Amino acid sequence: MDRYEISRIAHSDHPIAAPVSTSAARRLLSHLKPTPSGRVLDLGCGAGAWLFELLIDRADLTATGVDISLHPDRGDLARARDLSDRITWIEADAAAWASIDDERYDTILSIGATHAFDGLDGTLDAIRDRLHPGGRVLVGDAIWEHPPTPAALEALGAEPGDYPTLAEFLATAERHGFEVGYAHLSTAAEWDEYEWSWTGSLVAWAQGDVSAAHREQALEAARAHRTAWLEGYRGQLGFVTAVLHDIR
Repeated sequence: MDRYEISRIAHSDHPIAAPVSTSAARRLLSHLKPTPSGRVLDLGCGAGAWLFELLIDRADLTATGVDISLHPDRGDLARARDLSDRITWIEADAAAWASIDDERYDTILSIGATHAFDGLDGTLDAIRDRLHPGGRVLVGDAIWEHPPTPAALEALGAEPGDYPTLAEFLATAERHGFEVGYAHLSTAAEWDEYEWSWTGSLVAWAQGDVSAAHREQALEAARAHRTAWLEGYRGQLGFVTAVLHDIR
């Protein structure tokens, strides 16, 4: 299995690939208020959970979801919710695709995908180039809740500057011409639910009809992730999801 397959399995019990509850996600989406008959873009859409939640109550919207590894269950879920004719799926590196796409969108989402753009600055640059003036954006990014300990940095393979603080996140948004209209800071309970689902999905999958090699690979990934979380970054790495208004 490659890392994308491991990620797909790990997220199977938590399709919103971020430490955000369904109720919080819906609350965030309600603040986007897309333009009637507007076009929505999700850069790094994963299984498409955010798009499904947004479009299910807005029959006038159409959307494009871009991800380097689109999850196989996306079509079944879209058809089940009768959304398949309103979402275009593009399997591509989100940053590379955004750099050549010449379309403009009324609403843009990018949650947990800033790594594809080399950070928040790159993400907001790409969004700026694709957003209609006056549009709204939903961006989710990891942040430092507290100054990271050496154990947290080692567990994440990170440097202190790899993630912003909340204040730095807000300052970066403002520097790119956006104002934060609403935001959600993931709670400890949301983080725990997300991490236990991540590791638990791999453990459950390993109990199925899989080869011995794949079973051990999945279990090792679960153990390594659980150790990094519990002994490293738990309580230090946070996550903010923010509704940004274009004020330029």
